[in-house]
Amino acid sequence: MTQTLLLEAEGVSKGFPGVKALDDVRFDLRHGEVLALVGENGAGKSTLMKLLAGIYTPDAGTFRLNGRELKVTGPRDAQEQGISIIHQEFNLMPDLTVAQNIFIGREPRASGFFLSDTALNRKAQALFDELGLALDPAEPVERLTVARQQMVEIAKALSFDAKVLIMDEPTAALNDAEVDVLFELIGRFRTPERGVVYISHRMPELERISDRITVLRDGRYVGTVETAATDQREVISMMVGRKIAGETRPRQLPADAQTVLEVEGLSTKHLLRDVSFQVRRGEIFGFAGLMGAGRTEVARAIVGADRRTAGTIRLHGAPVEIANPAAAARLGIGYLSEDRKLLGCLLERSVRENIALSSLSGDFSRAGFVRDRRIEQVGQEYIAKLRIKTPSSAQLVRNLSGGNQQKVVIARWLVKDCDILIFDEPTRGIDVGAKEEIYTLLRELADAGKAIVMISSELPEVLRLSDRIAVMAEGRLTAVLDNADATQENLMEYATRFSAEGTVA
Repeated sequence: MTQTLLLEAEGVSKGFPGVKALDDVRFDLRHGEVLALVGENGAGKSTLMKLLAGIYTPDAGTFRLNGRELKVTGPRDAQEQGISIIHQEFNLMPDLTVAQNIFIGREPRASGFFLSDTALNRKAQALFDELGLALDPAEPVERLTVARQQMVEIAKALSFDAKVLIMDEPTAALNDAEVDVLFELIGRFRTPERGVVYISHRMPELERISDRITVLRDGRYVGTVETAATDQREVISMMVGRKIAGETRPRQLPADAQTVLEVEGLSTKHLLRDVSFQVRRGEIFGFAGLMGAGRTEVARAIVGADRRTAGTIRLHGAPVEIANPAAAARLGIGYLSEDRKLLGCLLERSVRENIALSSLSGDFSRAGFVRDRRIEQVGQEYIAKLRIKTPSSAQLVRNLSGGNQQKVVIARWLVKDCDILIFDEPTRGIDVGAKEEIYTLLRELADAGKAIVMISSELPEVLRLSDRIAVMAEGRLTAVLDNADATQENLMEYATRFSAEGTVA
């Protein structure tokens, strides 16, 4: 007799005005397994999970839990029926304690209307003991690291006696050691009565944690494969509907390529010390290093976002003084921040307005008046050129996927026609297909003669794209390597080349 599945979705559809987010989607979760759910941004993963969590109501289709139809009226109802979801952005109240966050609205009472903190902390501690979590029930959540806040979210989900745990990009803000702890927790959770739906863009994680992988594309079900019987390339091809280019290394730049940016002796008050390097026309110059090494600080000091205490910056051989990012832009240096939502885009403005933002005082205005028709024309041009997925140029940027938001920022600096483009974490938080498009775009920009400075925490990305690679440790440059001489191993060696006192060894 066939065993009943833990969770099933069949014929599920959901539409929003002008958008069909899900169309006849199906999937199933077996007892005791971790099912990875993958797809490009906009594939429908989050919409599907929000249907399960009771945040949205499906237009069509059926969910079943342990063979019985599942109808959810809201998030609390979903939790009480055994469906718990941990969103990528935590839903915790920082001023409350760990125990208060976990049992909010379900606190034990001492008598009458009075709550009992003692009973609450005791109840939380019993839960932590069961899960093997080293958490203090009385500690305010605002004092916890991101990894420990993740643990609180998991404990809160499991406090509802969850049968299905849905995790949306759970490792996005975790380091390797914290990821190991999270995977141990998932391992303890996956009993024969329970299962996990694991959403992630990180392909190597899926090999470690999942049993099967279900792929969505453009709101439709593509297929499900056994993790042990597939590889990353097959999964990525299912996600994007096309073959993905190989991990080729960049070509060798001519020895006489013109130097366009020189940085000499760059220092700041709190971190950078005597950083010097050169970037040539047509080159992608990569920066590698551990978190806090100073890569972003170099970029910010160059464009004047952070004040430098020493050092010289030369453009095309001539020294320049750069007081702020606007001055950098006037000199032909565009800076694409790692935080595109906070510093890169105006989320409540349209795609075309964001594309024109850095050039409003030039081609897009005349006699003090904004040229709306010209903004629309250029917006459409770059939407087509960069393959930005948007219903129209009037779409608000906040409604785009992460990869398309990144393309809008790139389009802005292309319109400005900067000679030097600094990309800080250009593919952070975007899916595999969008990454490939960004990779292609960066190489095309370099081939067209732009000088690219690229900061990335992903070593395979640095190795794949960079002509030369600068490695930083604790505010200093420890090496500049030609791509042909670079490996992940020696990049990590240079990234950790400092003494206990913080000086380069």
